[in-house]
Amino acid sequence: MSTPKIRLQLAQKLKDERRKAKLTQEKVAEIIEVSVRYYQILESKNPSSIKIDLLDRIAKAFRIKPAQLLDF
Repeated sequence: MSTPKIRLQLAQKLKDERRKAKLTQEKVAEIIEVSVRYYQILESKNPSSIKIDLLDRIAKAFRIKPAQLLDF
């Protein structure tokens, strides 16, 4: 089974926004209180699904609105 397109788009958006915010994966993981490995998976070529609450915490870490993470 292939990874849903929306997950791949979100993974790329997370990576782009993290770089814009000049944060490392380690720092984002620390801020949003998840393991570094889990955050790496979210940005990977085979990302897992994500809960809306975590999406909100990530957006706050990047200092953007959650909707911006879904604007592909």
